[in-house]
Amino acid sequence: MRLLKIIPDNTNIGFVRVRHIAFAVTMLLTIAAVALVGVRGLNMGVDFVGGVSIEEKFPSPPQAHLDTIRETVHQLGFGEPALQQLGGQNSVTIRLPVPKSAAPDAVNAMVESVKTALKAKFNADFTTYSTVSGKVSGELVNKGVLAVVLAIIGIAIFSWFRYEWQFGVSTAVAIIHDVLMAIGFFALTQMVFDLNIVAAVLTIIGYSINDKMVIDDRIRENMRKYRKMGMSELIDLSVNETLPRTVMTSLTIMLALAALLIFGGPVLRGFTAAMMLGIVVGTYSSIYVSSSLLISLGLKPGPREEKPSAATGAERIG
Repeated sequence: MRLLKIIPDNTNIGFVRVRHIAFAVTMLLTIAAVALVGVRGLNMGVDFVGGVSIEEKFPSPPQAHLDTIRETVHQLGFGEPALQQLGGQNSVTIRLPVPKSAAPDAVNAMVESVKTALKAKFNADFTTYSTVSGKVSGELVNKGVLAVVLAIIGIAIFSWFRYEWQFGVSTAVAIIHDVLMAIGFFALTQMVFDLNIVAAVLTIIGYSINDKMVIDDRIRENMRKYRKMGMSELIDLSVNETLPRTVMTSLTIMLALAALLIFGGPVLRGFTAAMMLGIVVGTYSSIYVSSSLLISLGLKPGPREEKPSAATGAERIG
């Protein structure tokens, strides 16, 4: 039985040949993403802008009725609700934006409306509610940004010490591009940006660096093996050798995410959409951007070459 091969073994695509086009496209997309965030902004969720969290207890497991519950609350006109079912219980946490009204009893009026609507339709019992202040939400924003920045810096430093400084720079550029593409996507679509999306961004960083490390390892191996080969040919060889693994990994993850997007419901839709975009963008940046950028940064074959032995004058290859 023949094995399925999406990418033939003798593939020889000239990725480096189009590196200047890839760099131009990457720069335009990055500028567009930053511009979208600056002009349209992000549709921040309750986690980041503050809001009201209401807990309701239902007479039966509400999992099958989450969409109906969300629609019922949304029709009250208080904004897009975010629902979370508490594990092992019949309780659901409903998060809503802070009322626009400046009246001191605006929050109480909103809570009463939600209680009445859910009681009438589902016979749900009100448990408690709490308010997320702007100060707490501001701290969440700062910690989310700090987590992403520290992840990028840590990965770049690791690549620097494991390979060469050029690998560290190219890794940082590729990851920053991937993160900005994800954020720009949410600015364009105005999907809710909350802590789940921060988790998706960190997951995208992890996938991107995993994909890139495979290619970087093969580049370093071939640099030692083919010392006289030109850097363009060497990078093309390395990327083509790892291309079957890269494509197969991306396709299998995309299939799992597609199922999650279809059957996961509205709660996971934003997370899944961010992940699917991140897989596509991360694969593109690993193949076309970060690897070819090594040439522009002046990387040469045969790194850290040891000096000839004084006794024999022989070159050490190990």
